[in-house]
Amino acid sequence: MGSFDNAGKKLYIIAGPTAVGKSELGVDLALRTGGEVISADSMQVYRHMDIGTAKIMPDEMRGVPHHMIDIIEPTEPYHVYDFKIRAQKACEEIYSRGHVPIVVGGTGFYIQALLYDIEFSDQGGDDEMRAELQSIADTRGPEALHDMLKDLDPDTAAELHPNNVKRVIRAIEYARQNGGTIYEHNAQQRARKSPYEFRYYVLNDDRAAVYTRIDDRVDRMMEDGLEAEVRSLVDMGCTPDMTSMQGIGYKQMLMYINGEIDLDEAVRLIKRDSRHYAKRQLTWFNREKDIISWIDRSKYSDTASICDDIVSGII
Repeated sequence: MGSFDNAGKKLYIIAGPTAVGKSELGVDLALRTGGEVISADSMQVYRHMDIGTAKIMPDEMRGVPHHMIDIIEPTEPYHVYDFKIRAQKACEEIYSRGHVPIVVGGTGFYIQALLYDIEFSDQGGDDEMRAELQSIADTRGPEALHDMLKDLDPDTAAELHPNNVKRVIRAIEYARQNGGTIYEHNAQQRARKSPYEFRYYVLNDDRAAVYTRIDDRVDRMMEDGLEAEVRSLVDMGCTPDMTSMQGIGYKQMLMYINGEIDLDEAVRLIKRDSRHYAKRQLTWFNREKDIISWIDRSKYSDTASICDDIVSGII
């Protein structure tokens, strides 16, 4: 991808699957370039949710300013549009200080929204339609709802897991309201010219190594008190239907707390769903292959060496 060509709005992106080491690389790159980090993680925005989100801690930031972390309560809704507006504002503030934004995270849609200033449909939500679709998921199961989406928008259906009911509902709602598909809309938006001069890196590793790190991370989460964190969130009024509680780790622990499964099964599901999530993340980034540079972590001894190649323009 090479070094930057001009003095435009420079932007680094460090993306990749869960547990691959993005946060550490982002901090290293910020220290090398005088940058500030913008988190592109859909879960680390929530306060009081530290363990299950593997949230970067102050000592791990090593003095590098981080944005878009701990900004809303877990009882509040949060969507990609909210991220885009806040992230754009953070970028302008970082530029005003003469620094470079470094976007770090694994939520590809969030990154895309910022990178291309994605426009979202002005069509308001239809509460009655959403209630109808949610009822189908509740009574006939998520697969039945997903089958409806296959008929309306097979491309989006291929990208969404049936259990991601909220996004399946949104895609069906979009198709019904607009007469086109959300996949086509997103493809049109991806064709937009970015206002940033960006360098987009996806950190990856051998699949077995990623899966081992995922399992180890989940074990550490349990040791660090994930169960107590989720019980505290329940005491704060968080319920399974809230967006925050749909996150991997929180959803499964709520099932355990509510007596639906035992603890061993909850841990097994967290590990399994985290692996599935990593695969979906890689599927997303593979689709962006024309604008990204892949970094094979196994070829480097440490993140400092990766930074050397990024800054020098070798990758």
